[in-house]
Amino acid sequence: MARLLLIEDDPAIRSTLLRALRERGHAVAASPAAMDGLQTALADHPDLIVLDLGLPDLDGRELLRMLRAVSTVPVIVATARDEETEMVRLLDAGADDYVIKPFTAAQLDARIRAVLRRGGPGASPTDSDLVVGELRIDSRAREVTLAGAPIELTPREFDLLHHLAQKAGQVVTKRELLTEVWQVPYGSTDKTVDVHLSWLRRKLGETAQEPRYLHTVRGVGVKLSEPAS
Repeated sequence: MARLLLIEDDPAIRSTLLRALRERGHAVAASPAAMDGLQTALADHPDLIVLDLGLPDLDGRELLRMLRAVSTVPVIVATARDEETEMVRLLDAGADDYVIKPFTAAQLDARIRAVLRRGGPGASPTDSDLVVGELRIDSRAREVTLAGAPIELTPREFDLLHHLAQKAGQVVTKRELLTEVWQVPYGSTDKTVDVHLSWLRRKLGETAQEPRYLHTVRGVGVKLSEPAS
């Protein structure tokens, strides 16, 4: 069972999702507006937030930015905006997944379970810590240390590093990263992978020209591996 927070202003949708998600075994709280939802999130520490974008007091995208400034709680955005560029912006802003309205409760429940499996409170304790050289990734706490020193990562940077660490020593393609980390199809937006890899390298104290952990395999993808002695 997951503890969910539903931030949705439409009373009919809110009531329907509350009932359906509770029937599926989740504990669900609901907020009809952005600021009320933010206060509830900070007070109750839910396992996951389902966030509508069209809120009466504040656009959901702005609320997502505010949440990401203070919390790493997984967020699934529920929106009627189905343009690919909008989806990429939301994912880059820190959303973990999205559903396009109209959607069924079964579809939403499946996405909730998938997001929590990727590293939220529902993650298996057997893969809680991933260690590559002096790099340690705590999957449950979503914390990273390098040689014992903490590294501050955005939610998307953490997801990217975590996915690469799960396949340490293997070359991972951009197509896979876009599909598994960003949840978007491969295409013209693949430059976002390069940008995030650049940011990640900077925080790991390396460059593409002088890599230690992140190695680009030209024309194929990227590999996370322990530095050579």
